Amino acid sequence: MEQGSVRQKLVADFEALPGQLRQAARYVLDHPRDVALLSMREQAREAGVQPATMTRLAQRIGLDGYDSIRGVHAAALRGGEPRGFTAKAGVQVERQKKRGDRALAADMLGRIAAQVAGLGDVAGLDRLEKAARTLSGARRIYCIGMRSSHAIAWHLHYTLSMIGDRSVLLDGPGGTGMDLAGRIAPGDALVAVSVAPYTKATVELARLASSRGAALVAVTDSEVSPLARIARDVVLVPTDTASFLHTMAPAFAVAEILGALVAGHAGDAALAALEHFDAQAEALGIHIQPGRKRKAAAP
Repeated sequence: MEQGSVRQKLVADFEALPGQLRQAARYVLDHPRDVALLSMREQAREAGVQPATMTRLAQRIGLDGYDSIRGVHAAALRGGEPRGFTAKAGVQVERQKKRGDRALAADMLGRIAAQVAGLGDVAGLDRLEKAARTLSGARRIYCIGMRSSHAIAWHLHYTLSMIGDRSVLLDGPGGTGMDLAGRIAPGDALVAVSVAPYTKATVELARLASSRGAALVAVTDSEVSPLARIARDVVLVPTDTASFLHTMAPAFAVAEILGALVAGHAGDAALAALEHFDAQAEALGIHIQPGRKRKAAAP
């Protein structure tokens, strides 16, 4: 059995797995390099389960033992999967006390750089390309993200709003932005951003949009996240960090890439929209113009 087959079986069986086996399966799906490089006991500890659970998981998908899962992942890693394995950080406060602020900052920056670079592997680029094509073909693009994911959805919406009027941000004072969700229909697309712990309202809105025939593009952290299981296109973003809060830096990179790809697909229409945007910004004096003196206010 190859790594791809193992992952397909785990994804297909995920909903039917008991709690501990589901926890172990998620670890295998979300940390393929760790599976190849760490011992079974280390992986069980990281996953928060007993070592015997890892064995039962392997047997559940028709393998003799967990070494078979480790073996196919190791073979895939040797066969050219991108490297850059970094061990999980310990508790932030303890590490910061022991190694200092500079070490923690360096660790976080190094990790983010590796995660963003990892988006450029073959699978990651395929996901980005497919998602961009879906958005480019949509009549209208709705964007939703809450809590730490809100800035990602807003950033994509802002980029898309510069090149046309197809983007709608589902956000507004007093929750009124959600009222716009009632307009979602076939031919539209919804970009939903959410990472663990997943925001219930985002997932429910994604289900609603999908039931209405809209294409769902999920920016999320796992192949078995609630969004990934119902989306047409899934762009996976890592969130592991040495900080107490998960990182959203890779998700920001995805938003910028999707915005740029959609703009490129729009071609001359995007250029015309950007010319109008620049002209309006200049007319309203929105941006500081280098070398231009400000007019004195009338007395």
